[in-house]
Amino acid sequence: MSESRKSIIFAAGLAIVCSLILTLAATALKPLKMHNMRVDMHRNILKSIRLIKPDQHYDDQWIEKTYKKNIKCLYMNKAGSIVKESNRDVSDLPLCLYQPKGDIKAYIIPINTRGLWGKIEGYLAFEKDGSTVKGFTVYKHNETPGLGGEIEQAWFQENFQGKKIVNRSGKFVSISISKGSVPESLPEEKKINYVDGISGATFTGKYLTVGFKDILLEYEPVSIKFRKYSGKVPESILQ
Repeated sequence: MSESRKSIIFAAGLAIVCSLILTLAATALKPLKMHNMRVDMHRNILKSIRLIKPDQHYDDQWIEKTYKKNIKCLYMNKAGSIVKESNRDVSDLPLCLYQPKGDIKAYIIPINTRGLWGKIEGYLAFEKDGSTVKGFTVYKHNETPGLGGEIEQAWFQENFQGKKIVNRSGKFVSISISKGSVPESLPEEKKINYVDGISGATFTGKYLTVGFKDILLEYEPVSIKFRKYSGKVPESILQ
């Protein structure tokens, strides 16, 4: 057998062995990967309702225990009513409720929208009044580091706390992201619907603004139900 033929056979054999090793490794690590993804999702949901501080470390066990104790996730139809597992449809919307001791204190919706270079994914939480933002998190994006990538920073996300998705008349207007700081020239009654943007990341802000409006319009039937109540909000309003 020629040396070149031996080299080809050796290379092919090595490639097969490496492929098998990678396949086995991927299969063996899949449960760990799924666990990490689940914990990260739960971590961000808890962060959106401010049960997690951005400058502190929380281990997986604490995350899972706190999530199980406080969060209930379900699906809603376009009318804002809970859908049973057996009746779920592809058009139904995921929704999580923050229910310490059984009472609804806030609700959380997933954010999945276009960014400049790819999808921006996170969670937006609301107070039980159905109009005030409780918190915002981003856990996945492809925005430019140092520019649009600042959306993952605490200073940007904290801008959303206390902002409103309705105007003073109670009409839905969503949330808009400014080019840099919210301008002083903006009428005072509109400032509650705007957050400070990121200098040099105009397109990221524009895409997020459009994405927020589209997503929040889908969830508006749910928000309207919450707006009808003050004080204790029973889960029965979502039936």
